[in-house]
Amino acid sequence: MEEYILKISTEDSKGLIYNISKVLFANNLNIEQNAEYVDPDTKEFFMRSIISGKVMQNILLKELKEVLPESSTITLNKKTKKDVILLATKESHVLGDLLIRYTSNELNANIKAVIANHEDLRGLVEKFDIPFFCISANKLTKEEHENLVSAKIDEFNPELIVLAKYMRILTPNFVEKYIGKVLNIHHSFLPAFIGANPYKQAHERGVKIIGATAHYVTNDLDEGPIIFQDVVRVDHSYSWEDMRNAGRNVEKVVLSNAFELLLNDRVFIHRNKTVIL
Repeated sequence: MEEYILKISTEDSKGLIYNISKVLFANNLNIEQNAEYVDPDTKEFFMRSIISGKVMQNILLKELKEVLPESSTITLNKKTKKDVILLATKESHVLGDLLIRYTSNELNANIKAVIANHEDLRGLVEKFDIPFFCISANKLTKEEHENLVSAKIDEFNPELIVLAKYMRILTPNFVEKYIGKVLNIHHSFLPAFIGANPYKQAHERGVKIIGATAHYVTNDLDEGPIIFQDVVRVDHSYSWEDMRNAGRNVEKVVLSNAFELLLNDRVFIHRNKTVIL
């Protein structure tokens, strides 16, 4: 039996769950799992349901829109693997971790290709029988390079793009084209230590924890809605290189967890935050 993931965000009001359930029942659909949340400050309602049965998508969406407020956002996705593109530069730790998880069938994804701006990772990627494309930025403007990268991405029409330590700042045009589709890993516990060299910044500040943050990419550097974070304790004896080495393990865990949440349609963007159901 087919399963779909239904996500709804709307202004909270009485009877929402009743009206939604009535539409699902009328379409002979079963609710396998359900989770809800109401933001106490904005009074916005969020709901994620796994439904099963013979889903007529156009009819179901039309009938749901008829019983929900006009401002509602409704998505209905078949519970299946998502097509994904990974972008990388030279660092291998998070990319390698994702590829191992992928080949171990731990990720609900089809990794269609890895695109990088250097050749360093070709050998690693091709060991996993995944297409690797190097698009060098040498002698190109940022816009020229991004146009080439974007054209290659569009050949695969991915649902998600993961920046697996892709060490280039994206232009507003690129971000806007793929808004809500790009996941980044930043090697600090945001909002602390935005930008370059966060481990050096953390060491100079004498922090006692370091962390990593997975977030949506927006035009505000390292300030997109946060999806997943974690930390590890450090102390005065750590050099910044020790912090970097300890942080790399956290980066792998954080990125893979955030990636899994997106693959399973569990994330709602709510202003500059996220709701995870």
